[in-house]
Amino acid sequence: MVYGTTDGRPSAGQAEEGDRVARSRDRSVRAEHHHAAYGREAYDDPYADPHAGDQLAGHRVGKGGGAYDGYDAPPRRRRRKRWPRVLGAVVVVLLLIVVGGYFYLDSRLKRESVLVDYPGRAGDTPGTNWLIVGSDSREGLSKADQRRLRTGFASGRRTDSMMLLHYGSGGTSLISLPRDSYLPIQGHGSNKLNAAFAYGGPKLLAQTVEKATGVHIDHYAEIGFNGFVGVVDAVGGVDICVKDAINDPKAGLNLKAGCQTLNGGQALGYVRTRKFARADLERVEHQRQFFAALMKKATSPGTLFNPFRGVPLALNSTSNFLVDDGDHLYDLVRMMWAMKGVSGGGGVTTTVPIGGTGSSAAAGSYITWDRSKASRLFDALKQDQKIPEDVITK
Repeated sequence: MVYGTTDGRPSAGQAEEGDRVARSRDRSVRAEHHHAAYGREAYDDPYADPHAGDQLAGHRVGKGGGAYDGYDAPPRRRRRKRWPRVLGAVVVVLLLIVVGGYFYLDSRLKRESVLVDYPGRAGDTPGTNWLIVGSDSREGLSKADQRRLRTGFASGRRTDSMMLLHYGSGGTSLISLPRDSYLPIQGHGSNKLNAAFAYGGPKLLAQTVEKATGVHIDHYAEIGFNGFVGVVDAVGGVDICVKDAINDPKAGLNLKAGCQTLNGGQALGYVRTRKFARADLERVEHQRQFFAALMKKATSPGTLFNPFRGVPLALNSTSNFLVDDGDHLYDLVRMMWAMKGVSGGGGVTTTVPIGGTGSSAAAGSYITWDRSKASRLFDALKQDQKIPEDVITK
């Protein structure tokens, strides 16, 4: 074997032997590196790849402590669901708003002790009975408003609109009590029904109605001119079908015949005008027609679910209705729904049957009730039964 040349360079054999040794060392180093990546800790080997493992998996660590090899499920941090807490908080806030809003609106109602006990008062009867009164109180109206609405400038309050609302198992009924009805009034002899209001306010009026009808009144509601106009305007006007054209300068009213939407001022004139051949008897028909239409509009989805109408309606109604001191907002809501049923044709609207007319020095011209028919009508209410057809009048 030749180990070198004469000029000091390695011989071919020595060169071949050196290449073989170098390749052997290289294989040894690579094998050692390969073993470290899978069996030893990377930091024990200065040549180890510090990022060994599944590069696409972000160098995740498997269950055995080594690099994640794609077979073990990667550990996940469990997140707590927050939506039940959020939903619960929203529900609590909504409940607070609803409950707080209810008590706020209920506190805005004007209250007066109206339905009090007295000797000989009718006992409680089945069903629910409301005495609903429209007064001519100008409270809240400026002088300009009184001129615009043609209400006059009288002080105090009187009533031209009185209705008895009954609802129960016998159905819903809305009965007009004409203001000129000649009835006995405690402590004042006999006079027109509206005189009871003038003499003793709503308390004496309620007592007079109970004694004349034998019906126990459970609730009382009264609204004046200002509240009337505000409620109508709050719902965007009321749809009324006018049978004949009406032109009454005293009531500030000029309407054409046909179906139309009346604003607050027009509606007020419509329920006040007496410019008809039957005067007050036709007016009470308009009053029933109007109140039923108002309640239908007030309880419609377009009003209840429209905050620009629903909120003003609630504020106007609660600040302008006077009720008995035992009445609350939920009672008014039930009354509105009952009135809506009447307007939808699901009830009876009528006037107390009229028997005749008369006059006296104290009362002037008045009307009397047909006692037989009126008794049958009110007996049906007292027993919460359907009103007989032959006593229903317009």
